[in-house]
Amino acid sequence: MSDEAVKEEDRQLEEDRQHVSRAQAGDISAFEALVEAHRDRVYGLALRMTRSEADAAEIAQDTFLSAYQHLKDFRGDAAFGSWVHRIAANNALMRLRHRRVVQAAEEELQGPEFTERESLAAYPAQDWSRSAEGKILDAELGRAIQEATDRLPEGYREVFLLKDLEGLSYEQIAEATGDSIPAIKSRLHRARLALREAIDRFYNQGGATG
Repeated sequence: MSDEAVKEEDRQLEEDRQHVSRAQAGDISAFEALVEAHRDRVYGLALRMTRSEADAAEIAQDTFLSAYQHLKDFRGDAAFGSWVHRIAANNALMRLRHRRVVQAAEEELQGPEFTERESLAAYPAQDWSRSAEGKILDAELGRAIQEATDRLPEGYREVFLLKDLEGLSYEQIAEATGDSIPAIKSRLHRARLALREAIDRFYNQGGATG
């Protein structure tokens, strides 16, 4: 992270602390400033997890309503942004779980369309390669990775998004999902293998530019 980015992050943290203090004292405009500062990231997380604009909008609304209702309990042990992000992740997970219940009822007679044995578990045991990061901005590669992410089972996609894109710790993900850390690590590893497979396939098919 560049010095400029670090300074910007420190500035945001300090602004958040001031706004939280004022909001806890009853200043509605201070809480509105917090919403404005974090709305896009909360909505983005919800959209990536649910892949539904309508669900993402509702999750964002529910997240900030919950944050406002429980603001008096916020002690500042973590950054406000991290705290509200975890609320959003919890809300998105609850929405996905409800969706899975509905889908399971609809697919009961047909059986699951995706199993580990047929998909992720069959991928070669390669490590996630950070060498692709320098080329991730390529539009075609970006689309290939997005498509591969979308094809992941929800449990794998959730963990990948929360850990590798949102930067949550294993402990935070475990708290949000209710799953054990070993189970989370296992799903994350398989998700990374699936995405590495997509990257390898992209280059093997001559999709890289330049």
